[in-house]
Amino acid sequence: MKATFKIFRFNPESNEKPSFKNYSLEISKGITVLDALGEIKAHQDGGITYRRSCRSAICGSCAININGINALACRTQIETLNSPIIKLEPLPGFKIIKDLVADFEEFFEKLKKIKPFLITYSIPPEKERLQGHKERKIIDQALNCILCGACTSSCPSFWMNKNYLGPAAINKSFRFIFDSRDEGKEEHLDAVNQEQSGLWRCHTILNCVDACPKNIDITKNINSLRLKLSNP
Repeated sequence: MKATFKIFRFNPESNEKPSFKNYSLEISKGITVLDALGEIKAHQDGGITYRRSCRSAICGSCAININGINALACRTQIETLNSPIIKLEPLPGFKIIKDLVADFEEFFEKLKKIKPFLITYSIPPEKERLQGHKERKIIDQALNCILCGACTSSCPSFWMNKNYLGPAAINKSFRFIFDSRDEGKEEHLDAVNQEQSGLWRCHTILNCVDACPKNIDITKNINSLRLKLSNP
């Protein structure tokens, strides 16, 4: 199979506006988008810029927009796209650093606002703070978040309001608020209970659920937080 990769190119230091450049590549069974990018960079155009690290859908660094859908390049096999043309763009909604690399500085600043850590006031136990299987199961899914940004980038509320915390940060807040070991739930709730930037800006469009490579039901978690705030 021969595929054409239509890759977004833009260097804000030298280009006035973005453009697309086409690359042809012979594709064999099992080849991923990240594999193809590596081949193109190694043998056709060493100037292409993109992020990669673990190649195992753990780090989240290779999240890009593939044929109009946010996904991890390392786990997207080209044959599953059912198209001889593969269009690759950076995650929408973020400032572009270069080519397929989006600027995540504000993304992580918003994550800091929800205090993404266990808050405790009691005297630490001798060994560890225990948690039962049932308690752990409540946050099990949310714990799978790899902070790839695919959900936030797919969110129309985020596109329209850059102050919005976004689904990734709110899902991370859920992970701590519903953690049985956390003793700072009021602090975590205050961080997301903001009229203009908090969870009330979510319009349950479900784009975040579709985009999540870890199949986290982020909208359900956001609604759980809303119920907790409505019925403290």
